[in-house]
Amino acid sequence: MPRLCLACNEPLVGRSDKKFCDDQCRNDYNNKLNSDENNFMRNVNNILRKNRKILQALCPNGKSSVLPKSKLISKGLNFEYYTNVLHTKNGGTYYYCYEYGYKFVENDEVMVVEKK
Repeated sequence: MPRLCLACNEPLVGRSDKKFCDDQCRNDYNNKLNSDENNFMRNVNNILRKNRKILQALCPNGKSSVLPKSKLISKGLNFEYYTNVLHTKNGGTYYYCYEYGYKFVENDEVMVVEKK
């Protein structure tokens, strides 16, 4: 019984442990195998990248600023995605998207900061 390529089902010629005809079949097989996971990760990374870009634009030259939450929402910031959380000794919580972060302050406002 001939061995077949895992990607295209063509007969394999060569080594006894060979699984694919060529590099293209190997790449196609692995891309198809991981496509669902890669799709999810790609979407999350796109959201994180967008959040970082928004926060960076609102924190010029590393200076913190206090803005209404509605402004961040209108720019497209997704508050559900961030890379890490910092809890301060005095009970404050900063949500960071890489080196840029934000903290909720009174009156539905948000302070945007850059971690140095």
